[in-house]
Amino acid sequence: MIKWMKEKGNRKGYGKGLNGNELKRFSIFSALALFAAAFICDSPENILRGLWRFVVSRDALITDYFVLGGQGAAFCNAALVMLLCIFLVSRSKIPFTGPTMAALFINAGYALWGKNPVNILPILFGTWLYAKLHRAHFGRYIYIALFGTGLAPFVTEIVYLMPFSLPVDMALAAAAGIVIGFLLPPLSAHTASMHMGYSLFNVGFSAGLLAFVMVCVLEALGMKSETVLLWRTGRSMPLVIGLFVYFLAAFLYGLYLEKGRLKNFLGIFRHPGRAVADFVLMEGPGAALMNMSVIGALCVSYIFLVGGDFSGPVTGAVLMAFGFAAFGAHPKNFLPVLAGVYLFNLASRYEHGTPGIQLAALFGVGLSPIAGQFGALAGVAAGMLHSAIVMCTAEMYGGLNLYNNGFSAGIVAIFLVPVLESFEKHREMRREKEK
Repeated sequence: MIKWMKEKGNRKGYGKGLNGNELKRFSIFSALALFAAAFICDSPENILRGLWRFVVSRDALITDYFVLGGQGAAFCNAALVMLLCIFLVSRSKIPFTGPTMAALFINAGYALWGKNPVNILPILFGTWLYAKLHRAHFGRYIYIALFGTGLAPFVTEIVYLMPFSLPVDMALAAAAGIVIGFLLPPLSAHTASMHMGYSLFNVGFSAGLLAFVMVCVLEALGMKSETVLLWRTGRSMPLVIGLFVYFLAAFLYGLYLEKGRLKNFLGIFRHPGRAVADFVLMEGPGAALMNMSVIGALCVSYIFLVGGDFSGPVTGAVLMAFGFAAFGAHPKNFLPVLAGVYLFNLASRYEHGTPGIQLAALFGVGLSPIAGQFGALAGVAAGMLHSAIVMCTAEMYGGLNLYNNGFSAGIVAIFLVPVLESFEKHREMRREKEK
């Protein structure tokens, strides 16, 4: 995929008159904005205390860093994680395109509820070792490495589960992270064929499978991890306003890159979004940024309208959706899935404000290709199934897979797409007979 991106980017010139650094600059600006938000929210002393608490505390689902260490520390942590990811992408000489935006912003988002620079490093190192063993450049696996940090809670949890001395437990935790990073590349290559690109969260699905296996091994050895629920309720209007201002800035920057034209932005809506759908290479970085801002604003508006909570996980999920709007999701294919989650919860036992349901709505962005390929009704069905399945899967791996929604989305795609394709094939056969 990396080779295809480079060839495509060179062929298209990354947009007329653009030098290819626009999204890199925007990503660095975003990290600096998170730093600024951190020091607006809290004092340096409190931020440092909060960062330390993130490192030494459990990170199992759902651990809201806004509650655990404070909003300022959470934003600072997100900035640090994002800058580390930007450094790795730049060091690997990978162009900043659609999957890059998805990888950067999912990491920034999850750094508000489960990831920190310490617990992601062993996983990144494990994938680097896999690349070295196969005599490949690390850049070939950079996205798997970055997405694979969704299993970061395993690293912290091992320290708490193991009965040995602290240095030994820490060494075992680091080894577990390295093993995770080493195993994810071959697993992710296989799972991509299972959902056929209809789930944007491929590594989320493979991480869920790996987490399930590892949790079973731990439980067989007498070590059991429990899910948690640390969640800030209510809504912070300064945070809501800040998100809207940020998305407006992204839209205006994209409009500037497009020289005031909306043609390429509207052209994104023609694409079904099935992976690999890199909107940056397809329509240009400006158009992708405008699409990202619209998706981000749509997510914030949805949570606000249903009376949801602007907790660390919800804010992180908004940033995740913002990133994946450069890599497969747009309003036309996301809205049906979002509607499906909302409609299902009118009949289910869950409220729209239930933490898991709020996250399911935003993470429904990963199933957008189903609506893009098979139509709005299929997207609604996908959203309904996702809303039901995601509430059952977290217990499978003791809260140690941050990408619970990614795992659920993979199951929905594997279950639903063959059924939809059979109807599509039947319809085509009828059309052929009528001719």
